[in-house]
Amino acid sequence: MTDRLRAVPAWAWLVAIVALSFAVRAWLARGMLGPFIMVDELIYSEMAKSFASGLGFAVRELPVRGYGAVYPILISPSYALFGRIPEVYAALKTINSLVMSLAAVPAYLLARRVVSKWPALLAALMAVAVPSMVYTATVMTENAYYPIFLFAALALVALLERPSLGRYVAFFAALGLAYLTRSQAIVVAAAAVTAPLLLGLFRRGAFRATVWTYRWLYVTFGVAAATGFLGQVARGRPLSALLGSYAVVGQAEYDVGKSLHFVVYHLAELNLYVGVIPVAAAIVLTARARSLDEPLKVLLAGSIALVGWTAIIVGTFASRFADRIQERNMFALAPLLVILLLAWVERGAPRPRILGPVAAAAAALLVLAIPFDRFVTTSAVSDTLMLLPWWAIQINTQITWLEWLAFLGAAVFAAAFAIMPRRYALVLPLIVLVYWIVASRPIWFGPYPYGVRQAGAGALFQGIRGVERDWIDRAVPAGSDVAVLWTRRSDRFTVNQNEFFNRRVGQVYYTVVPSDGGVGELPVSVDGRTGIVRLEGGRPVRPGYILTDGSVEPDARPIVRDPLLGMTVWKVNGPLVLARTTTTGLYPNDTWSGPVVTWSREHCRGGTLTVSLSGDAQLFPDGNTVSASAGRRVRVVPNEVAKLRVPLTQRKGTCTVRFDVSPTAIPSEVIPGNTDDRVLGAHFNAFAYEPR
Repeated sequence: MTDRLRAVPAWAWLVAIVALSFAVRAWLARGMLGPFIMVDELIYSEMAKSFASGLGFAVRELPVRGYGAVYPILISPSYALFGRIPEVYAALKTINSLVMSLAAVPAYLLARRVVSKWPALLAALMAVAVPSMVYTATVMTENAYYPIFLFAALALVALLERPSLGRYVAFFAALGLAYLTRSQAIVVAAAAVTAPLLLGLFRRGAFRATVWTYRWLYVTFGVAAATGFLGQVARGRPLSALLGSYAVVGQAEYDVGKSLHFVVYHLAELNLYVGVIPVAAAIVLTARARSLDEPLKVLLAGSIALVGWTAIIVGTFASRFADRIQERNMFALAPLLVILLLAWVERGAPRPRILGPVAAAAAALLVLAIPFDRFVTTSAVSDTLMLLPWWAIQINTQITWLEWLAFLGAAVFAAAFAIMPRRYALVLPLIVLVYWIVASRPIWFGPYPYGVRQAGAGALFQGIRGVERDWIDRAVPAGSDVAVLWTRRSDRFTVNQNEFFNRRVGQVYYTVVPSDGGVGELPVSVDGRTGIVRLEGGRPVRPGYILTDGSVEPDARPIVRDPLLGMTVWKVNGPLVLARTTTTGLYPNDTWSGPVVTWSREHCRGGTLTVSLSGDAQLFPDGNTVSASAGRRVRVVPNEVAKLRVPLTQRKGTCTVRFDVSPTAIPSEVIPGNTDDRVLGAHFNAFAYEPR
């Protein structure tokens, strides 16, 4: 049996690894109910949708530039092949699972340059076992950038090995593809400039000769830089515009001290991410670089340059714009460190008497640079996955010394690195693999507030609750567009989730401030006299259909509602006019009423008003009665929802209804120990107006 397994070609094992990863990730991704990294996931879904429709790249019907194009193109077939967005969502997560699983291929090819077949296959397996593979369940560029970055790293290493014309072409093609995926790929260019210098230092007495070998690399970058500079000057645009949607990064001012802190934070968290052991091995290899064989020198030089520049650029950006550790921009480096570990193992796991313990201690101590109390928070669910298992431990054990517990774990890994017998050194990468598998469970399956799958369910619950996810598309005729009016009075996910899951939802208008992210949103104002909603130039908004929260009611006909969140789609004839609706008799920020409630609406054409009511078993064990001025009444029984439907008659364009509640009660007089002195009647949960 062993001989038969050995006879299986490497490509077959590699295909099996990719297929297994694809199957597992596609199956797990089915459990993600909705996007939660907003507005990033919305932007890339909108770009893919518009590209599939042949309209280029647009967000909320407005053209956009500067965002990575590769990932939206990759997932656009899901929008072209399927109609209903829930089906599209399932299809694009399947695409993600396949694309991200392809990271095993460049990982294997990189590893094969410095290790034999079986360790290289282990490197491929570990590349698709990283905890960040959970991003296959999100609409994020990580799915494409991860394998493309590794291909770019492979092209860089191949160029460093032998700078031939073909390898130059392959490298710059990979660099261009990575840049079109995400502008962060500028780190590959910076690494390509730096790696020959490091390689020259590793080659004893051959620094000048080594740098001269790559002269055409520097010439090419010089010509590209000059061309880019002159092109931007000729167009009157700043150099920072080359960063696309991240142009603001090149225009901002940075605090040097804070930037350095964040660079260290990111390096320390990367060390925690890979389980300390690969970093300790990398330290040993770097200290002994001049004694290494040539292929390992090349890989080490490229890896150090990529790790260093990624930490510098990502850390500096985070210090100014994110104020958190952005692990999702760092994790693509993990396979490089794993491959260095495997190369160290295959070369006998050397640990010089002083260097070995020092490397182990340094890697363990680096974990203490992470301020856990600052970064273990809800933002880690989207950006810093390896902090989530530690957060789970903190929640389940109530410990307050999380950083010391993490250091203890790091010390255990460092001790394993220092004392593992050489003949068992292959156990060390397996320890890292097990560490990732164990950490992945709370990251994916964990409950609120740290589980990624639960984050998707929670975001969907905040935005769509009482209806199907594509409830708007189901109710509005094909070919119609539904605009959104954002008033800031509802959760932002009521906009984001409904927009994501419904093709017909398009332009977003806001009355106060844009929603978080605010890409492509247009400001509007409401005429205080007429209620007409106008754009900045004074032109009335004519949306055809409008989605609003329960805080406003257009002079329009309701088509469909999310009853649990109060989101309503209205059919608008002519310009959008907001009716002035007032309700008196309810206590502030509460649904409890007093003995009398009055509802009034201007721009009323008659029709009906339906009120959702509920009571309280302690105050009214036998229930109470709500009567309307139109002669209708309903009995409100504890623990049940009652609905009172009232016909409306307009007078001079205004409809008014008076509700009387009887009996009422004062909690402090009915419930022992209660201090509430209000006179309470019933819960008026929602008012739903339906015009004639």
